[in-house]
Amino acid sequence: MSTTTAFMQRPWVRWAGIAILVVLALVLPLVLPEFANTTLARIGVFAVAVLGLNVVMGYTGQVSLGQIFFLGLGAYVTAYGVEQGWNIVLVFVLACVIPSVVGLLVALAAARLGGLAIAMVTIALPIVGVPLAKRLSEFTGGSQGLSARFSAAPDWTGLYDDQWQLYIVLLIGGISFLLTRNLVRGKYGRAFAIVKGNEAVAGSMGISPYRYKVLAFTVASLLGGVSGFLYMVVIQYTSPETLSFGHSITLVASMVIGGAGSIIGSLLGGAYYVLTPQLTNLIDPGLTAVLQGAILLIVLFVLPGGLVSLPRLFRRRRQGQGGGAAAAKAAASTAGVPSTTAPDGTDLSTHPPTESEERRQDT
Repeated sequence: MSTTTAFMQRPWVRWAGIAILVVLALVLPLVLPEFANTTLARIGVFAVAVLGLNVVMGYTGQVSLGQIFFLGLGAYVTAYGVEQGWNIVLVFVLACVIPSVVGLLVALAAARLGGLAIAMVTIALPIVGVPLAKRLSEFTGGSQGLSARFSAAPDWTGLYDDQWQLYIVLLIGGISFLLTRNLVRGKYGRAFAIVKGNEAVAGSMGISPYRYKVLAFTVASLLGGVSGFLYMVVIQYTSPETLSFGHSITLVASMVIGGAGSIIGSLLGGAYYVLTPQLTNLIDPGLTAVLQGAILLIVLFVLPGGLVSLPRLFRRRRQGQGGGAAAAKAAASTAGVPSTTAPDGTDLSTHPPTESEERRQDT
């Protein structure tokens, strides 16, 4: 174990890092401009959606291409509840529970399937969701969609709307990430990993692959509903376009680029989802899709583990260089090549022996 790794694993270092993150979360919304606060809030929204996708795909190894459906469903439930004047706490609970129940029902039917079959079931969700949202205009506003403005900053806070919205995203998103981290690092996470590795082995160990697949899909749906609520906090508008299958594919790409099976990778995936279109639009709006595809291919070839594996790649290269130098020195000594280091540690390549030293060595 390296000195840096040992230092980072000390308890007080971890607590200091957490304290720094909390201070930054409290201070940054107050000092950043409106555009930066809004961008960070949107990153938080889609990071939660990618996190849910990571639970079912990254940690459990199941294919899910319909995560955007649960985000859209949570957004529609939020918009409808606000429009009806319901209590915002009740709206949040329903935005979490309804997608969870739908995800549970889908998982009960789909989790026994595998491979392409389960992928087809999840693909059907956004494909069916778009026309369904257009038809149920009484609840969804039809093609026009629904708007809900409920996240204005209260007067007693003295905050601007963008600051208040970012605080909401940081609070709810932070709790979502913390609970998910505890889930995947506990016994459920170990069971997910065994199911992902080999379902037959999991069954022989008394772990039901079916039960844990259903659990993973349900948790992913719950997080999709949470991201849908946060989506309405920040965007304040939803339409059938929110459920578009193209957005679902972009979420999958964001998870892969950020890092599958990684909590931090979910944050990086959310940043990719939000920032990449903005950057590619600056280059050429007509080439946005092409540039995003190129970025995906580059990351897959250079960093198969996603952006989260970049520090690990640097560490391996440093260790490889150090190990290569040590191996070359050992090979040179075993091959009979005289050492350039004297017993007292003097480098003879820069300090050649004197005549008396040579005579002493000959004797």
